[in-house]
Amino acid sequence: MSAQEQDNNETIDNESVDQAAEEVAQEDEAKLESPEKNADSLEAQLEAAQAKASENWEHYLRAKAEMDNLRRRSVKDVENAHKYGTEKFATELLPVLDSMVMGLATENASAETLREGMELTLNMLQKMMEKLGIEEIDPINEKFDPEKHQAMSMQENGEVEPNTVIAVMQKGYSLNDRLLRPAMVMVSKAAEAES
Repeated sequence: MSAQEQDNNETIDNESVDQAAEEVAQEDEAKLESPEKNADSLEAQLEAAQAKASENWEHYLRAKAEMDNLRRRSVKDVENAHKYGTEKFATELLPVLDSMVMGLATENASAETLREGMELTLNMLQKMMEKLGIEEIDPINEKFDPEKHQAMSMQENGEVEPNTVIAVMQKGYSLNDRLLRPAMVMVSKAAEAES
């Protein structure tokens, strides 16, 4: 590259730098010349910031009110669940109660008719329990399960395997696979060898 071409490039670069510096100086002068414009710009920014803060405050108040309402509604729902949680059970139990009252109101009933009435009432009660998801645990001749059964005693028995339920003193019940009451049972054990 010749010296003349290099001088031309340097001149062009210097002109670009001078032009950029002049533009910056003009901007600074414009800012200094009109302080009213700067004040107006700052006021506009302040108003915009205050409007945004006001909007955010309103959003916060609405969210807080929604949370308070949700909390009150939840408390009321829990109270109603405690108050009326047994409503379905009570509704299903009323026909059984009516049947028992009718049976007791019968005068001069024979033992046979009383027994028949009790069997019908028991049948109603069992159907009610089935509707509510209450299952009977009657483990006769089943393996002993400590999760569902309560062993009251053990008896030697060579006819069945050890740890088999051979008698049920009181049936157990579960509600939707959750144990309400274990079955009280007698469990077999292996016969001891005579010496």
